[in-house]
Amino acid sequence: MIDFCGKRKIFFGISIALVLIAVLSTFIFGARLDIQFKGGSILTYSYTGDVDKAAVQNLIESTLQEKITLQEATDVASGMTNLVVSLTADKSLSSEKQTLLTDTLQQTYPDLNFQAVKINNVDPTIGKEFFGKCLMALALSALLMCIYIAFRFRKIGGWSAGAMCVLALLHDVVMVYATFILCGIAINENFIAVTMTIVGYSINATIVIYDRVRENEKLYNKTMSIAELVNKSVNQSMRRTVFTTVTTVMAMAVVCIVGLIFHLDSILSFAFPLIIGMISGLYSSTCIAPTLWASWQEHKLAKAA
Repeated sequence: MIDFCGKRKIFFGISIALVLIAVLSTFIFGARLDIQFKGGSILTYSYTGDVDKAAVQNLIESTLQEKITLQEATDVASGMTNLVVSLTADKSLSSEKQTLLTDTLQQTYPDLNFQAVKINNVDPTIGKEFFGKCLMALALSALLMCIYIAFRFRKIGGWSAGAMCVLALLHDVVMVYATFILCGIAINENFIAVTMTIVGYSINATIVIYDRVRENEKLYNKTMSIAELVNKSVNQSMRRTVFTTVTTVMAMAVVCIVGLIFHLDSILSFAFPLIIGMISGLYSSTCIAPTLWASWQEHKLAKAA
């Protein structure tokens, strides 16, 4: 049986180090908000034949005199692969520049038959407002989860159980955030989707462990110490948690491979951070949340003695 509580200082040290890396990476590499949150323009072009993405990106940047993000995306309806040009700016791309860019692409690559399929402009004010609402939704979901856990596990110190679970969830969100920063992925709607998915998986695993703690406390009628109770409960639940995580990670790994083969950047920017988040969720739900709860309960007992 693994002594999780005995190794809690190691686990806490690893988590603190990872969070520090995430913070430092923000200062070193910077957090890049995508158009949905910052404002700008998204131009989608269809084409025929093979295209040199690097050459096209250089051409577009020299034409617009702006840094852009170039991605390949598959049109579900037609099955064709399109080029998506993303330009973050304080104002939308003017119609004159849109026409200039289309003409330049068509003249430089006449054989590729570039055609503007869709042009979306996002107002910076609306983008920032949307980003704020997304963060508010994440904060509200964390609060509701804390209340739910506090009510469900009130017999094992409900609010402390909820608070430790939320801390573990924040740990997972930071790990997902660090993945986006270190991989140079813009913070976009995929970040919100990955975060919400990870929160759901991680809290489910933590609830399973808390449930075992509650049942074991009732079964052994306080004959075990808190550390022994947590160790037994985590070991009993770990097999299920590991199997669930591994199967999901394997499925996402296949999605990543498909994204790499077909150069689907939008798929990769979702699947790879999700894999990292799943692994982080496994770690936090087994090594962080229950050991934090055990430390707090031991602190309360020592204070009451």
